[in-house]
Amino acid sequence: MRRREFITGVAGAAAVACPLVAHAQQAERLRRLGVLMGYGESDPEGKALLATFLQRLAELGWVDGRNVLVEVRWGAGSVDRMRVVAKELVALQPDVIFSHTTAATAALHRETLTIPIVFVNVSDPIGPGFVADLPRPGGNITGFIYAEASMGGKWVQLLTDIAPAIKRIAIIFNPDTAPGGGNYFLGSFEAAAGSLRLEAAILRVHSDAEIETGITSLSGEPRTGLVVMPDSFMEVHRGPIISLAARNSVPAINLL
Repeated sequence: MRRREFITGVAGAAAVACPLVAHAQQAERLRRLGVLMGYGESDPEGKALLATFLQRLAELGWVDGRNVLVEVRWGAGSVDRMRVVAKELVALQPDVIFSHTTAATAALHRETLTIPIVFVNVSDPIGPGFVADLPRPGGNITGFIYAEASMGGKWVQLLTDIAPAIKRIAIIFNPDTAPGGGNYFLGSFEAAAGSLRLEAAILRVHSDAEIETGITSLSGEPRTGLVVMPDSFMEVHRGPIISLAARNSVPAINLL
């Protein structure tokens, strides 16, 4: 499912599963909805997704400034930033919080065990303890899973389909923001690489400089492909990643 569909879906889920739902036409007090986006505030994709979310809320009868006050914060792919703005949102005591990405949900989870949270773009909600299990999440958090762990192997297969000459395959991610520190997808990624007799390389990055160094290093290894693991840091830095892969003639799968 595409990210835009996730955002649209969660607006509906929030309207059904949390205190916001109680008959918009009859609501006398202004409800408060917190939103924590993994993108930076100026990111076009992030702004488009937020606009879709707000539009769907309006279609359900919840109009920002009329019967609901929407408090939006932006994490910009930074764990430190997300922790700061998560604390701000929780301090406002909203009726419900919409959380975008694993890192954003983790930051909110640290701050509250009572305010309802609906997440999207989270691949492994069980590992970090957001939910007890998928059928019965328990607690105050629920939402939409982004990708199963087995997708790591699918990405390897997809890259070899479009670049069959590769002999080596790398995967790039930020362990601070990737599901399970990156380990959620690594098992199936390495297993698939091994079954195809490809050398597997892991690029752990935390900054623009490390992204550039890592991708540039691949150009010195002939027949090397690149998989970009989906996480909030990679999403924010997708532009430089795409440019560097193209500049260094590295076939890549960008899943953002």
